[in-house]
Amino acid sequence: MISQLSWKVGGQQGEGIESTGEIFSIAMNRMGYYLYGYRHFSSRIKGGHTNNKIRVSTKPVQAISDVLDMLVAFDQETIDVNAPELREGGVIIADAKFNPVLPEGIQSVRLLAVPLTQIADELGTSLMKNMVSIGATSAILGIPVEGYRNIVEDMFLRKGEKVVELNMQAITRGAQFVNELTGGQLPEFQLEPADGNKRLFMIGNDAIALGCLTAGVRFMPAYPITPASEIMEYLIKKLPKFGGTVIQTEDEIAAITMAIGASYGGVRTLTASAGPGLSLMMEAIGLAGMTEMPVVIVDTQRGGPSTGLPTKQEQSDVNAMINGTHGEIPKVVMAPTSVEECFYDAVEAFNIAEEYQVPVILITDLALSLGKQTVEPLDYKRVEIRRGKLLAGQELPETEAGAMFQRYQVTEDGVSPRVIPGQKYGLHHVTGVEHDQTGKPSESPTNRKAQMDKRLRKLDVLPSKFPTPVRINGEGVESDVLLVSINSVGGTVEEARTRLEADGLKVNHAQIRLLHPFPVEAIKPYVDQAKKIIVVENNATGQIANLVKLNVGCADRLENVVKYDGNPFLPNEIYTQVKGLIKDGDVQRVSQ
Repeated sequence: MISQLSWKVGGQQGEGIESTGEIFSIAMNRMGYYLYGYRHFSSRIKGGHTNNKIRVSTKPVQAISDVLDMLVAFDQETIDVNAPELREGGVIIADAKFNPVLPEGIQSVRLLAVPLTQIADELGTSLMKNMVSIGATSAILGIPVEGYRNIVEDMFLRKGEKVVELNMQAITRGAQFVNELTGGQLPEFQLEPADGNKRLFMIGNDAIALGCLTAGVRFMPAYPITPASEIMEYLIKKLPKFGGTVIQTEDEIAAITMAIGASYGGVRTLTASAGPGLSLMMEAIGLAGMTEMPVVIVDTQRGGPSTGLPTKQEQSDVNAMINGTHGEIPKVVMAPTSVEECFYDAVEAFNIAEEYQVPVILITDLALSLGKQTVEPLDYKRVEIRRGKLLAGQELPETEAGAMFQRYQVTEDGVSPRVIPGQKYGLHHVTGVEHDQTGKPSESPTNRKAQMDKRLRKLDVLPSKFPTPVRINGEGVESDVLLVSINSVGGTVEEARTRLEADGLKVNHAQIRLLHPFPVEAIKPYVDQAKKIIVVENNATGQIANLVKLNVGCADRLENVVKYDGNPFLPNEIYTQVKGLIKDGDVQRVSQ
């Protein structure tokens, strides 16, 4: 029996590849297996190769697998592109319609030609070939066909019982054909039983949207863009049930300025986009900083620059999110490392935005935004709402005749009292130009320095108060190698770390969750006590490595492992490259 399985389905975009992977994943999730999925797709509506790779395990996993056990192919291109991933003894289930053949050099792989399209046509429509392929997969794994009935009913019952039964027939016939072809389940693909516990299975975008809803968001202005659109789509369905709304704006400039306006009115609000949209928002983010308006912005990183690789993995927005916008403003950049953290960090982003009255950017990457992961049931008792110095609903002291409320009062902690429009005795001025404590425009050098200092000191204490600004995996402070990562790369690095430790190295792993202001005190002891620091990131110029060097030093001991071809790291890629960077004398091996 095996403890984990790597399964992939591929074909032309628009052929139901995503739904095939979804059905298979839901079935395995309901059995209690842990899952991690990554979808490779083209930046077009229909056509172009796409695939969905699912890792199934009896233990938690946070990375795609190095190798592939089983491939479901709807065309020859899928075999040609993905067969090299198959391990020795792997299986390809291919549609007999295109007369599948193994590419030259691929050996020790079993090719099963199954009439997926023919069976589907006999049942009424070729669209059901994905269901036939699910049945074929189940036969090899030994999964009972009836285990899919609840899933099929959830998906198709609204179309009537006949549609449900036709889809069940498609699954059944696919299983029957493969059973006759192979003589039943292949023993080498028998999965160990799962624990049967119920868990969530969701993408990072949905977790962020749910976190926003839980945090009390009631308004989202946004413009659709890959890979952020699912946040908008989720909240379009859910917000109206809580008295909120989503507005699809004409562009990202309108989205961020609407969000700032809603925040001025006291409403928790967010907008979400990717690199190109964030570029358009930069001037308005400066407005939020100058007017000290809390607002949350989600950046789902993708391949750039320009339109770049809109459906591919990259982590190249770090510099832009930290240093973007003209002038100097306080700003927070957060980086969750898992789907579960996406939920809790989304809630915390709104608390920080209001407590410090700053723009907060929640930065993810495509693999984290759209990759689907097993998530333990969320603990809503951990959620708290903190609105800082918002005085809405409170009775304000009476102001003298002609005087205005000191909205930008110079305070010791840099955070001023905040009111909402219409609040009695809360009258003040709001402008993007420099202003005095009541918001009245002022170019006084003394006032300018006082207001700048006030704004910039408000984040002095944040790194020490932020929940786990750097997560350290490993034992002790000293290490042979300190691996550093952000976002989805963290799960892959962690798997590589365990392999390196099995080789006798002492390896720590720092997952940076607060990129700005940088948590120097949290990471510095581990950097100081590491013989070598290796930063692993999906960009070409080492943006995260440069961030570490800028804030902590250690340039003489720091190396980079980068990947920027649009694909996420595999655990073995990191393991191999890190081993290559550890030269004789760099580190001293510890006894095994």
